[in-house]
Amino acid sequence: MKILLYVFSLLFFMACSTSRNTAQKDKNTDDASKFAASITAENLKTHLYVFASDEFEGRNTGEPGQKKAIKYLKDFYVTQKISSPLAKDDYYQEVPEAFLNQHSRRGRLKDSENVLAYIKGTEKPDEIIVISAHLDHVGMENGEIFNGADDDGSGSMAILEIAEAFQKAVKAGKGPRRSILFLHVTGEEKGLLGSKYYTENPTFPLENTVCNLNIDMIGRVDKRHTIDSNYVYLIGSDKLSTSLHQVSDSINTKYTNINLDYTYNDDNDPNRFYYRSDHYNFAKHNIPVIFYFNGVHEDYHKPTDTPDKIEYDLLAKRTRLIFHTAWEIANRKERLVVDQLEPEIKSN
Repeated sequence: MKILLYVFSLLFFMACSTSRNTAQKDKNTDDASKFAASITAENLKTHLYVFASDEFEGRNTGEPGQKKAIKYLKDFYVTQKISSPLAKDDYYQEVPEAFLNQHSRRGRLKDSENVLAYIKGTEKPDEIIVISAHLDHVGMENGEIFNGADDDGSGSMAILEIAEAFQKAVKAGKGPRRSILFLHVTGEEKGLLGSKYYTENPTFPLENTVCNLNIDMIGRVDKRHTIDSNYVYLIGSDKLSTSLHQVSDSINTKYTNINLDYTYNDDNDPNRFYYRSDHYNFAKHNIPVIFYFNGVHEDYHKPTDTPDKIEYDLLAKRTRLIFHTAWEIANRKERLVVDQLEPEIKSN
């Protein structure tokens, strides 16, 4: 009889524990959905019509238009009461002219800036998820402004919406367990220079960086997907961390059901997109990455890449996918595991 009572007690305890764990998971899902709902096409459109306007003169690295862009980003974070990891009112990581010109592939450059904002984790603040996009574009040529609405105004404004959603969670007492760094880098168009500078002069130790979710062009549709635009290219998700790839895939299935296209994730991709955006400067240090990308289109690097051509509902859906992925990585029990080395490092 005592044995039966022990068995029943054990089964009851296990059932209660399972019920509590299930309830906690359901609650976390509800929280994520609630805050993700604050990411809207209308907000993204409002931001992008400013950020990719003629006033910003194509946001060329180190030029007046780029200075307007970084002020826009800083003002947003100040308004949202999202702090800087640098100093109270200093959101700019200075990227000096000497560094830029040492590494630039495209002409002489002036001093420039990355923009950093930060939400501190509640339980594991020393573990950092970096969400990045490049704030610069190619500027002006022969009197024409290259507005860069998709490249990469779309990614830059997606970060603002993701940051605001996380800040709403903080205000509701549901802040992320791990810290989030919102990183807007300069000089991408000149050779991934802002991200190179950050990873060589990190605000937080690189060994504490859990992953980098990099957003570069997510507001348009390429020719391969004109019939079904419910897609986004994912590049790099499985190259360094099997667990990152699994999280990414499962979160998409749970929340957004976007067609995840891995065409450009192929190691033999002749476009070599894996090496062509800012995430690669993190991958070189064996930090797991995902690069979110819509592919190139007829307005790529042309004056016609303007805000009126962005598909804002699709941009919002892709942005919510990235938010949900970041939310899961920030709040899961275990840190992502690095179980592979970056391919070029592995070959050395």
